Amino acid sequence: MLIVGIAGGTGSGKTTVVNKLLNMFPNGGEVIVIPQDAYYRDNGHISPEERQKINFDHPDSLEFSLLIDHLEQLKKGNTVEMPVYSYLTCLRSEETITVKPATVVIVEGILILADEGLRKMFDIKV
Repeated sequence: MLIVGIAGGTGSGKTTVVNKLLNMFPNGGEVIVIPQDAYYRDNGHISPEERQKINFDHPDSLEFSLLIDHLEQLKKGNTVEMPVYSYLTCLRSEETITVKPATVVIVEGILILADEGLRKMFDIKV
């Protein structure tokens, strides 16, 4: 399994690069995309007013440990349940997305290089 990290600010072209990579794999099942946005912390323990003040551009807003665990599980050939995050409520949904291992895993987001443990997971960093 090859894990590719694609980082960059908002509007920097991450999605364009991801789409070009996806087009290189016509069978689809060979590559999966894991968005950083799915791993924002669940903020159900704080009031809705406080949730609106969250700085989503700060590394503390992300649960890197869960993302790392999911990548490790995928490398072992296990399926994972990726969280679904709602910017509207600033909460994780009870629903998840089932992610199966693939030949190539693309992780994209603005802060994916901010965490040393996650950086070490990437075979290629863009």
